[in-house]
Amino acid sequence: QVQLVESGGGSVQAGGSLTLSCAASQYIYCMGWFRQRPGKEREGVAQISSEGITTYADSVKGRFTIRREGAKKIMQLQMSDLKPEDTAMYSCAAGVVVSTNPQMYTYWGQGTQVTVSS
Repeated sequence: QVQLVESGGGSVQAGGSLTLSCAASQYIYCMGWFRQRPGKEREGVAQISSEGITTYADSVKGRFTIRREGAKKIMQLQMSDLKPEDTAMYSCAAGVVVSTNPQMYTYWGQGTQVTVSS
């Protein structure tokens, strides 16, 4: 079992920045961030393999950066130029393949809320 603990959510004004962190209890090949906006389905935000292969949703490209450190067990998502439409519950996930499909991920954190006000 891999346990994931997120931190770093909060409230910020549009144009601001936040960094989310996710700490895994053990190494796993792929980690990613997903979000669920009110009334919407869960969607992929960014994913990263232990080799540094990354994928980003089109809506966050150029604004969000994902990276791993700490023996690949810590994943961070640097979010800048935040927009009200980024408001969502952000969840960390881990799995064995790089995928934007949340169903491909076995392990999930509890989630952290990000609220962006206009």
